[in-house]
Amino acid sequence: MPRVPETSPLWSKSEQEIKQVVSSVRAGRDLTPSGWPDDASVAVALTFDVDSETVAIWNGQHSPSTFSRGEYGVRVGLPRILRLLTKHQVSATFYVPGMTAVLHPDVACQITDCGNHEVGLHGWIHESITELAREDEFQLTEQAFRFWADQLGHPPTGIRTPSWDFTSATIDIIQKLGLRYDSSLMADDRPYELLSYEKPTGIVELPVDWKLDDYMYFHIDYERGYRPYIKPADVLEIWRAEFDMALQEGTVFILTMHPQIIGHRSRIVIINELIEYMKDRGAWFATMDEIARYVQPL
Repeated sequence: MPRVPETSPLWSKSEQEIKQVVSSVRAGRDLTPSGWPDDASVAVALTFDVDSETVAIWNGQHSPSTFSRGEYGVRVGLPRILRLLTKHQVSATFYVPGMTAVLHPDVACQITDCGNHEVGLHGWIHESITELAREDEFQLTEQAFRFWADQLGHPPTGIRTPSWDFTSATIDIIQKLGLRYDSSLMADDRPYELLSYEKPTGIVELPVDWKLDDYMYFHIDYERGYRPYIKPADVLEIWRAEFDMALQEGTVFILTMHPQIIGHRSRIVIINELIEYMKDRGAWFATMDEIARYVQPL
């Protein structure tokens, strides 16, 4: 059964009860190191959520047109991205729902055969975990974990929850599966340790942010009439400014992209330009696992 939403009015709760609710998952200590490998002043992680048709499947949008937009991501966008990464000889992390690989059996080989890339968990069918019962969330996450452990020949070490959210069960699931890091939350621009009810968990959080996600700038939702338009050059300017500040602060720059969105011809060019810009400034390009290993608390 889905979780029952909280119905008690806020004003009926004590200060301690409110603190208890808020403290289920919080940001702990900043894990930014004093320096990065190769004397770099900033760590860069290029990450791609290879959702394919799974978002449409989960949301009940089962028309061929909707599915085709997801199919584009694996058929066209992903190869285009992999060619670009190979050209620049940089590694990236791909978060792939298990069902994406069921629908496209060669997706894992496409990614792993093209460089030192990482595959991380992204749900089984891009499920919205806040709509699930605790046992269903665990079952689907464990199913994805075992699927990728078999596909890759080793267990995945990180997760990005499909909807960038946690439930009361999520942190327990991450710990039970022995994952090193998460990349779903937004309490900082820097890597930090997750706390659960004020207790350190040892889990590294590599935070995301909507302004560092191509979805918000470019995704057109035909079904709901949402048609944003912003020039790719304007997005490049925003991302360059974010990188410049990360460089100044000596921390991380984590970019979230989707092959079915950023993989289009007029958009992939800005990733090429951004990579060149960051390379010129001595960035350390790494997978999310490599960054998590480097900053992981003892």
